[in-house]
Amino acid sequence: MSMQMLVLAQAALGAASAVEASSRFFAAAERIGATYLQTRLYTRPQAPLTSKTHWAAGGFVLRRAPERWPGSAGFDYVCFTHNPLLTAIREGRTRYRFSDFAPHDDRRHADYWAALSEARIAEAICTTSYGRERGIASLHLGFGQRSIDPATAAAVERAGLILTERLIDFHAPPAPRLKHPLSARQRDALAYAAEGRTDREIAELLGVSESTARFHIDSARRRLGAVNRTHAVAKLVSMGLL
Repeated sequence: MSMQMLVLAQAALGAASAVEASSRFFAAAERIGATYLQTRLYTRPQAPLTSKTHWAAGGFVLRRAPERWPGSAGFDYVCFTHNPLLTAIREGRTRYRFSDFAPHDDRRHADYWAALSEARIAEAICTTSYGRERGIASLHLGFGQRSIDPATAAAVERAGLILTERLIDFHAPPAPRLKHPLSARQRDALAYAAEGRTDREIAELLGVSESTARFHIDSARRRLGAVNRTHAVAKLVSMGLL
């Protein structure tokens, strides 16, 4: 393990939060020429991957860039108009350079690099980790010169993966959807009771006898651990299920 990688990795591993890990990593990376950092920790959208859906996924942890950069014309261009890095995401790449997908000598990407230069980025290295529940953590580390020493690049890639794996540790997967505690009949009967319907009206709406309607309501009450039907309705509402 190179000394550069060790210093960068230790900066990430000792942090207690995603922001701290990102900030400490950049402080160490600045010593080897880094000029820009962006880290994200988000849940991959289920919608088709586009510039718009990628941005809407949010999860921006930290950005170290010139103050004028976010929201500028150049920023909007690389985020929404011309984002060749979407290909890397579709392919599930874990580490790469921006120039792998936007070669500097390709005229189709000339405006892309001109825009990035406004953020003091002549080349950048990205590392990405993929976690449970579609969790994704990414690092974009920019440099002010195109040429990056191979040993330095290798150290950044490996340490960057340690950082994104650390960020994944902070990923909170979406809360599982609560399974409805009641059967469809119990839920419907209680919903009608919540509207103030009488047992007879509930029976007619459900197409059952009045005694069966009362049975469904009482069963719902017991399953919810409620003392009466009013209490049952209140519990169901508090659970967000009515």
